[in-house]
Amino acid sequence: MKFSLLTTALLFATSSFSSPIAPSSPVLESEDAVASLNDTASSAYIELPVHHDLETRQSATTCGGYSYSQSRVSAAYRQGLNNFNNGQQVGTNRYPHRFNNREGFNFPVAPPYQIFPIMQSGNVYTGGSPGPDRVVFNEAGRYAGAITHTGAGGNAFLGCSGTS
Repeated sequence: MKFSLLTTALLFATSSFSSPIAPSSPVLESEDAVASLNDTASSAYIELPVHHDLETRQSATTCGGYSYSQSRVSAAYRQGLNNFNNGQQVGTNRYPHRFNNREGFNFPVAPPYQIFPIMQSGNVYTGGSPGPDRVVFNEAGRYAGAITHTGAGGNAFLGCSGTS
C-alpha cells in the first residue's frame, strides 16, 4: 500500500496539534507547508509493508495470461538464487542455469544472468516439468525480471509484464 507525501503530511499535521484552543492560523500554516511539500516532492511516496492477506491478491507480474503474486515471484527468485549460491541444480534442465539473453531484454541489472522456473502451481520448483515461466536474476544476486515461453516461437522467450 502506498501513501503519497501529501496524505502522510496531512495525517501528521492533524494529529500533531494538542492545544485546547481552536487552531486557526496553525492550520493555515500547516496547509501551506503541505502545499509546499507537495509542490517540491509530488512524486515522493512512502512504501508501507503489505499485509499478507493482501499480498496474495496482488499481481507482481503476468506471464502469458497467468498472474503471479509478489510472494510467488520472490519464492522462485530466492530458491533459484539459493541454489545458484550453493552450486545446486535441479531437474533435467539443471536449474538455475545461464541465460544468455539472446532475445535482448532490457533488464535493470547487469549480466551474467541465471534463470529459474516459477511454477503456476504455487510450489517452488524442485524438479520435473518446469512449466513455461522463469524468473531471471544476475550472478550478483539481483532480480532482473520474469520471462515466458508462452506465445514465443521455438525455445525463445517473451517478457512477462514489467520485463521488456
